[in-house]
Amino acid sequence: MTAIQWFPGHMTRAKRQIEDKLKLIDIAFELLDARVPLSSRNPMIDEILRGKPRLVLLNKSDLADPKATAEWVSYFADAGIAAVPIDSVTGTGVRSIPERTKEALRDKIEARLRKGMNPRAARALIVGIPNVGKSTLINRLAGKHAAATGDKPGVTKGQQWIRAGADLELLDTPGILWPKFEDPEVGYRLAAIGSINDRILQAEDVAFHALRYLCAAYPDELKARYELDGVPDGGADAEAIVAMMEAIGRKRGCLQSGGGVNLEKASMVVLRDLRGGKLGRISLETPQRQPQL
Repeated sequence: MTAIQWFPGHMTRAKRQIEDKLKLIDIAFELLDARVPLSSRNPMIDEILRGKPRLVLLNKSDLADPKATAEWVSYFADAGIAAVPIDSVTGTGVRSIPERTKEALRDKIEARLRKGMNPRAARALIVGIPNVGKSTLINRLAGKHAAATGDKPGVTKGQQWIRAGADLELLDTPGILWPKFEDPEVGYRLAAIGSINDRILQAEDVAFHALRYLCAAYPDELKARYELDGVPDGGADAEAIVAMMEAIGRKRGCLQSGGGVNLEKASMVVLRDLRGGKLGRISLETPQRQPQL
């Protein structure tokens, strides 16, 4: 797989808009997908935010392996960054965000008070790649349908300030991907969770890489979901993985004329199950070295 080029015009504008708003904000909420924290972390963000205080929010933690999520919280803590697992759909962990924001801004708040300035709501910028759940989080924090939501990348096209209780004002921005993925495995991970439009990469390729990882890290979940007697090990050759894809396709009725398996349909079955949590709580990367996706 070659490097994926991905920098449409609206993302260029979003980057410029964020940079223009930096002087107005107190803190950035960096929203990551708990299943792939590093792969969903835009490496341009450090450059864009220019040292602003930051709180990492590990969204969709209800879909991620809780053990892996705990390891990621420790990983970020070791780097001096507070990380909070949340689920913006159900609200799990979301109520802790205002208090964690105050903790991150304690020095700034105390400095304002010493100068005799009145307390005010913290102004937070929410940044993250497309389809990571920014709009859903804003709606949860604001307690209303304040931002457009959707299940496809690129729903949010503009930016707006939104009041979220007495302690927070939020700035939503469109999702920003980086110009290209130098590591093709990052592209496959993001495609597997649906952060890249399914038209960008072949479903068969994405499902193949996902299944290879799952065979190594979550074999029991694969066997249970698709009623398989066994699965190849993580180092299996391509033929073994394709044979398993065909077995899954037969189990799910993904047949074509002549009785063969339609691998594209079988691949989408796997990807939909993975994205929807039907395989269980799965993390596609951990801080420890594991077989690559």
